Amino acid sequence: MPDRLKRLLRHVSIDLSPLRDSRDYRLLFASGVITMFGTFISLVAVPYQMKELTGSYLAVGLVSLAEFVPMVVCGLWGGAIADALDRRKIIVLSELGLLITSAALMVNALLPNPQIWVLYVMGAVSTGIACLQRPSMEAVFQQVVKHEQQGAAAVLSSLRWNFGAIVAPALGGLLVTTFGAAVAYGVDAVTFVLSLALLWRIRSLPPTEDAAPASLKSLVEGVRYAVGRSDLMGTYLVDIAAMVFAMATALFPFLADELRAPHLLGLLYSAGAVGALIASLTGSWAVRVQRQGLGVIVAAALWGVAVSLTALAPNVWVVLVCIALAGAADMVSGIFRMTMWNQTIPRELRGRLAGIELLSYASGPMLGNARASLMANFGGTRFSLGAGGLLCVAAVLALGAALPKFRRYDARTDEHALAEKARREMAT
Repeated sequence: MPDRLKRLLRHVSIDLSPLRDSRDYRLLFASGVITMFGTFISLVAVPYQMKELTGSYLAVGLVSLAEFVPMVVCGLWGGAIADALDRRKIIVLSELGLLITSAALMVNALLPNPQIWVLYVMGAVSTGIACLQRPSMEAVFQQVVKHEQQGAAAVLSSLRWNFGAIVAPALGGLLVTTFGAAVAYGVDAVTFVLSLALLWRIRSLPPTEDAAPASLKSLVEGVRYAVGRSDLMGTYLVDIAAMVFAMATALFPFLADELRAPHLLGLLYSAGAVGALIASLTGSWAVRVQRQGLGVIVAAALWGVAVSLTALAPNVWVVLVCIALAGAADMVSGIFRMTMWNQTIPRELRGRLAGIELLSYASGPMLGNARASLMANFGGTRFSLGAGGLLCVAAVLALGAALPKFRRYDARTDEHALAEKARREMAT
């Protein structure tokens, strides 16, 4: 094999060192793959069952509304307890709670007359439990993966997520339409049982000796830390701006009709995940990038450009390519942001900051779809896509100019990155 080709393959190959070197990371990774399939299956099953029971668009939409408040409250509180308690215990107990909610949905679906209120309540409860767990899960990666392997772990996590985002919804749709909602919820429950068997084997991950107890004061301390670091605020603000101005999946049903391809609606939803998966598979180059702040700015701007190009695409196939490019750019941005977070945030604050991160990347798409729908009412689907993409580029570049410390961030010289690296080396 020519040397040039060998070098090229080495640049695009996936770095598996976190899986090879860390037993706990392997267990977390395997658990995540299993539960992701079950979670995506239920994400398809709940709105499908609600539609079958009510036939109401409003009833289906209220499921997401019921989940919003638990997401905000439990996301922040989950960050506080992640820094104050044993993170393994939080993860395991949360997984047990999610198993119970899936079982409750299955039992309800088996009733002669399934209760609508159960879907709302269990949807809200499961979202709250998942948001309590997520900060601990994000913070654990920092503990079980070496400092220099955080970039590789970010690529592997994105690869796992995107593979599930492509395959699992299709599987969920097949299960729920062929065998019914009860079977879909049953499969979800089984995935949690298998995941618990893996998570139980993870070593205990207690808090630091001087960890602050979970309280409103500790939450405020985490917010103050984030606000005091403009490089961290850049990762949050750029992602929120990118999602608010350019997220537009709510327009896909209308776009499919305008392109005279309603039968390809599913491809519009999966195209972004396909692009993100390709970015993950070829993402080893991102691990070698040291100026991740600039990388986030460039990737977020490219996301906006790709969405704008969607407005000009002449047919559905070009639209799919543009959406895939947008998904790839968004995934690269996510890899850089996750690397910055895990390489610079002190362990004793990692959980609380993970809670803030959850709110930043979860609220943006909700607001973005509302923005897209409102703009489409005034100017149509293409106008909303094109204008939104351009506004995204402008907002991202403006934030990059307003936050020079974020723009100039370099992992090789940043004081927080160097301090965290030294702390990790002393711990080992």
